[in-house]
Amino acid sequence: MKTNKKVIAIVGLPGSGKTEVGKFFIDLGFQPIRLGQLTLDEVRKKGLAPGEASERPVREAIRKKYGMAAYASLNFPRIDLLLKKNLVVVDGLYSWEEYVEFKKKYGKKITVIAVYASPKTRYTRLAARKWDKKNDLKMVNRPYTEEQAKKRDYAEISGLHTGGPIAMADFTIINQGSKAKLHKDLKTVCPLINKGSKTE
Repeated sequence: MKTNKKVIAIVGLPGSGKTEVGKFFIDLGFQPIRLGQLTLDEVRKKGLAPGEASERPVREAIRKKYGMAAYASLNFPRIDLLLKKNLVVVDGLYSWEEYVEFKKKYGKKITVIAVYASPKTRYTRLAARKWDKKNDLKMVNRPYTEEQAKKRDYAEISGLHTGGPIAMADFTIINQGSKAKLHKDLKTVCPLINKGSKTE
């Protein structure tokens, strides 16, 4: 994909389809960065079993120590290193503060894409996930019960103000249907990215 945009950041709530959108851009040659990998790395470093009970305190500790934009600032060195080779797609931009830091650092070189799906659709997807524990070491596809998903939603919306980055995204993709429909919509968006146009 030829573009003057160096970084594409994907925002959305769990189950909206962020990972699938990321794969789409990876297939176009973008290099992936998952901001939340910092949490899993720290959890494993402490010898704890991954899960919301162990991850939430780690996320809170990281943000308490480095600020609410921690997952942006701590990942910038990795992103800048990858940018020397090729374009980068970022999965897991959550907080408003992270959004502001990304915009400050990369300015017109970053495009933010929001992926939206209704709570019912997302909870169904999350519950139906098939998790390959052996090969999915980054735990990208781990399942959530509806109760777990709701708690995560509320924590992200009230604690991280996730709604801000979603509302201010340059493009919004509605992902209520099939992967084929999602990919078709993404192909429609790609030519618009350089133009800076907005679409729904």
